[in-house]
Parts: sequence; structure tokens; C-alpha cells
Amino acid sequence: GDLEQNEVVYCHASPGYATVGADGRLRVCRVEKPIYGMAQAGRRWQRSLFPWLLDFGFTQCGSDPCVFTMTNTINGAEQRLTLGCYVDDLFTLYSHDGKGSLYKDFTDALTHRWNVEDEGP
Repeated sequence: GDLEQNEVVYCHASPGYATVGADGRLRVCRVEKPIYGMAQAGRRWQRSLFPWLLDFGFTQCGSDPCVFTMTNTINGAEQRLTLGCYVDDLFTLYSHDGKGSLYKDFTDALTHRWNVEDEGP
């Protein structure tokens, strides 16, 4: 995800990288993009991912906004895909896999849009 337009976030430097200014105070770093471990990182990722999932054809679950479902008929077979998002991890449940499946179409589109890894079952 990205920071909001005009949003400014600062953080302390990692141990070993801290520098002290002429005034004797520790310098801080201006964040250009949320990184893993920042309080804002998960929310920024979701703000980018969720609209993309809806545009892809998923339906957001009413009782849990981090769960998405999709059902399509491909080659005469009803295929289902359920996706859960937790911070920066995605969990998928699917009825069919392999070439031409809803799962394969989704993972191809996801990896085309973002640099992600399928860590398998």
C-alpha cells in the first residue's frame, strides 16, 4: 500500500543507523512507503488490495470485511474461491486448481499486480 496523499510519517532509525544532529538530538527518518512492522502498513495494504479484489469480482463478506468470496462457472463447472486477509497475508480456499481455474486466474492476476509469492498449502 501507499501513504495517503499529503500524509507524513516519521520513525526512528534502526539500531546501528541512528545519527545525532548538531543540536544533540537523535534524527528521525521520513517514511516514503509503509514497510512491514509499521502500525500503518497492514491498513495501507488493505486500502490498496480490497478495491482491487472487488474490481476483480469478489464479494466482501458482511460479517467479516477481511473475507471475500467469488463463484464462477468455468468450462461448465461451478468454481468457488474464498479469500481471507490478515495484515499482509492472504489465505485462499478453492474448489478447483490448475490451468483454466478460477484460482489460477486469480493468482496470475495477483502476481501480475503485486510482487507476491504463493507459499503453497
